[in-house]
Amino acid sequence: MGTEEQILRDIKDGKKEAKRRLYDRYSGMAMSVCMRYMGNRDDAADVLQETFIKVLTRIGEVSYRGEGTLKSWILRVTVNEALTALRRKVYFDDVETMADVPETEEPDVEKVPLQVMMNMIARLPDGYRTVFNMFVMERMGHKEIARQLGIGVSSSASQLLRAKRILAKEINDYIKRNN
Repeated sequence: MGTEEQILRDIKDGKKEAKRRLYDRYSGMAMSVCMRYMGNRDDAADVLQETFIKVLTRIGEVSYRGEGTLKSWILRVTVNEALTALRRKVYFDDVETMADVPETEEPDVEKVPLQVMMNMIARLPDGYRTVFNMFVMERMGHKEIARQLGIGVSSSASQLLRAKRILAKEINDYIKRNN
């Protein structure tokens, strides 16, 4: 498939098969990110398509800085495209309008298979799932999340807390059912 540097050079040299290599190499990873944010395959596929349109349109602007350059850039474009799609579709609730989610005991996450955990995350309400992904997966702080989503810092923190409580309950329920 070639190194990132070779793929980037081939694309800039106009070799059409290099675009296919780029897509083949990174579309699975990008689709996983899209699924994490969007929660369903159809919306994720739409975001993936928009991502690669943007990637292939702007790839000439990318400067190679070592292995991982393309991967990290494509991940950033993917997250940004998912957030753009979510901002068009999701109303991010203010803290005052969100229902209370009861506390539950801390779950033993290690007892839950990764795919089951990903399905639980995908079922979170859109706003909760988005904040959870940005905080946990992208390692953004609440100020950055609030800025990107156009919500208050306290709303970001509240949505994360509620997402964690929902997940904790689902994880504990899963463990009870499967032990």
